Amino acid sequence: MSERKVLNKYYPPDFDPAKIPKLKLPKDRQYVVRLMAPFNMRCKTCGEYIYKGKKFNARKETVMNELYMGLPIFRFYIKCTRCLAEITFKTDPENTDYAMEHGATRNFQAEKLLEEEEKKITKDREEEELNNPMKVLENRTRDSKMEMEVLENLQELKELNQRQASVDFEGMLGTYKELEQREKEREKEDDERETQEMLERALVKRLRDSDSDSDQESESSSRPKKPSTDRPTDILTTDRLADTQGLSVRGVKKAKVESWERSVGGLGGGGALGTLVVRKKPATSVPIPDTTVTPAGSNTQTVSKAAAIVPTEATKPITAQNGSSSLSLLGAYSDSDDSNNSE
Repeated sequence: MSERKVLNKYYPPDFDPAKIPKLKLPKDRQYVVRLMAPFNMRCKTCGEYIYKGKKFNARKETVMNELYMGLPIFRFYIKCTRCLAEITFKTDPENTDYAMEHGATRNFQAEKLLEEEEKKITKDREEEELNNPMKVLENRTRDSKMEMEVLENLQELKELNQRQASVDFEGMLGTYKELEQREKEREKEDDERETQEMLERALVKRLRDSDSDSDQESESSSRPKKPSTDRPTDILTTDRLADTQGLSVRGVKKAKVESWERSVGGLGGGGALGTLVVRKKPATSVPIPDTTVTPAGSNTQTVSKAAAIVPTEATKPITAQNGSSSLSLLGAYSDSDDSNNSE
């Protein structure tokens, strides 16, 4: 097992290397090598993009009849990863780069083209200055002018940087924060003042309303109260008092007729009917009015009739023993007055 690891092998004394047969191979023989794409390219067949650094199993061969300063040039064959189309490129030792041959187009050649253009301009300028001394002077003058412009621009940039360096950004930020804080405090004070003014106006209005209410109450209390005539028989009591004070019989009759019309007209209403109809009380004796004829002009019969018909506060019979109502009594009373007047 250890023999396979030895570095030196045994050659017998009669070994002659010239007797070993040589293997004859063609000069354009191809070898399979593993390489990476040297630049970005795009396949012409399917348009697939192949980025720089992608690995391929490529075939390598030596380009016949092409040398650069004794250095051979190699060609590589790869296949597209999508359509398996063949793409070839070769080495370019003159520019230390690779050159695309066919099957794809190289991408992002702007930098390379710019460098080639600069090299071409420099070469043409050197050739022109070699044969024309005036051209050399013009080129030097142009170069010196360009250098002065570059120096001026550089000086301006330095001054600008110095001005910006002298600015205190921290101080500016602090001042801005102070101004912002003052503005917020001022707005807060304004809001508080407006709120206070609104509260004061509301308080004044409330005081005014309370004063007006108290004035109205005092006026209402100072006004005299009118006597209420809720009961229909109150006016009859008033008429009786007027008769006792010596009023004429005709005026008493007119007041009685008006009271009768007022009471009859109120029968249709629920409120007036509710005041007339009361709960039935035990039957009481009703005095029979005196029908004796007295001389005209005497008030004795009228007063006695009024006293017999109009009930007092102590005795208010609504229905008599024989079932007659207060309205029938009032009607009989009015009829009796008419008969007395006719006599």
